[in-house]
Amino acid sequence: MIARWTARANRAGYGAFGVSIAAVAYGLVADFSPLIGRLATGGLIVGSILLAPAIVLGYAIKAAERDDRERGI
Repeated sequence: MIARWTARANRAGYGAFGVSIAAVAYGLVADFSPLIGRLATGGLIVGSILLAPAIVLGYAIKAAERDDRERGI
């Protein structure tokens, strides 16, 4: 169950980073308005909040599964 939530947080976090990158790219090509700046900043903040714990938990889950396999559980 935690692995499922971790995968969802990873997808959402990387999606937020994608929105941020797209906003900056659009701002560089077109007009860099305050809305574009807010989108870029918001994407970075949301992505960081989601990805930081999701990545750590993902590694913990993989380590626990590997340990279970080694112990034959």
